[in-house]
Amino acid sequence: MKEITKEDIPQALFDLYDDYAHNKIERRQFIEKLSFFAVGSLTLPALLSFMTPNYEDSILIKPDDPRLQSEFTIFESPEGGGAIKALLSQPIATNEKLPGIIVVHENRGLNPYIEDVGRRAAIEGFITLAPDALSPLGGYPGNDDDGREMQKKRTREEMLEDFIAAYEFLKKHKDCNGNVGVVGFCFGGWIANMMAVKIPTLAAAVPYYGGQPTTEDAEKVRTPLLLQYASLDTRVNEGWPAYESILKKNKVEHTAYFYEGVNHGFHNNTTPRYDEKAATLSWIRTIAFFKEKLNKI
Repeated sequence: MKEITKEDIPQALFDLYDDYAHNKIERRQFIEKLSFFAVGSLTLPALLSFMTPNYEDSILIKPDDPRLQSEFTIFESPEGGGAIKALLSQPIATNEKLPGIIVVHENRGLNPYIEDVGRRAAIEGFITLAPDALSPLGGYPGNDDDGREMQKKRTREEMLEDFIAAYEFLKKHKDCNGNVGVVGFCFGGWIANMMAVKIPTLAAAVPYYGGQPTTEDAEKVRTPLLLQYASLDTRVNEGWPAYESILKKNKVEHTAYFYEGVNHGFHNNTTPRYDEKAATLSWIRTIAFFKEKLNKI
C-alpha cells in the first residue's frame, strides 16, 4: 500500500483537523468527517494514523542527552492550580548564570513535543522551564485526545496564573541571571501574549500562532515581541491588524513573520502540519531574539 505523504492531504483536511484540535468539533464528528476523505489508499485508519502526532520518531533532543541536565521539578502557583509540575532543563557545561525561557504548551498539556522544545532551547544556552498546566488534574495523560479534554476543565485565566508563577520561579532560580522570556505555541501563544500584558519585567515574548489580547490588554504591552504566524491560519491571523496597530501606536518593539503556505502548528514536527523550512527558520529567529534580549545586563 502506498505510504501517505503530506502532499496527499487536501487543505480541507488540515482545516478539519484544526477544528478538532481546537475543540470546535468532538472526536466522533472528526472521524465522521474524516471518512469523507477516505478514498483508495487513503483509508480511514491510515488517515487517522497519519494525522495523529508521532512522538516516538520525532524527538530531536533526547531526555537523556549528555549535554543537558533535564529533570522535573515542582513550583507553587497559589493564584492558579497550586503545585505545578514542570520540566527544568539547562546545559551542564557552564559555570555562569543563564538567561531563562518559559516554554508554554498547546491546549493538551505538557506532551513530549513541548518537553523536546524545552530541551532544544536549553541546548542553545538557556535554562528553560516547561510547566504542565494539567498538573492539578494529574498531569498530561499520555495522549493528546485526553489531554485536550482535561485542559477544557480549567479556565485559561487560571492557567495563565500558573505560567506567571513559573516566570517568578525561574527568575529567582539560582542558575538564572534574572532575565526571563517566554515562547508559546497555539494556546501557549496566547499565554505568551498575555504574559507580556501581565508582567512588566518580562524580557521577551515569542508567541507562535497565538491569539491576541483584547484591545484593553494590548494597551499594557511593553515587552519586545517576536510573533510567528502561519499564512493559512486565518482563524488566528484575523486578530493581528488590530493588535499591530496598538503596538505601533505605543511604539512597542515587535516583529511579525507570516510563513507562506503553512498551517497553524507548523513548528510541531510530530504532525503533518509541520513545515520543516518554516519551522527551522522561525526557530533560528526565535533563538537569536532570545540571545539578544535575554543576555542584556
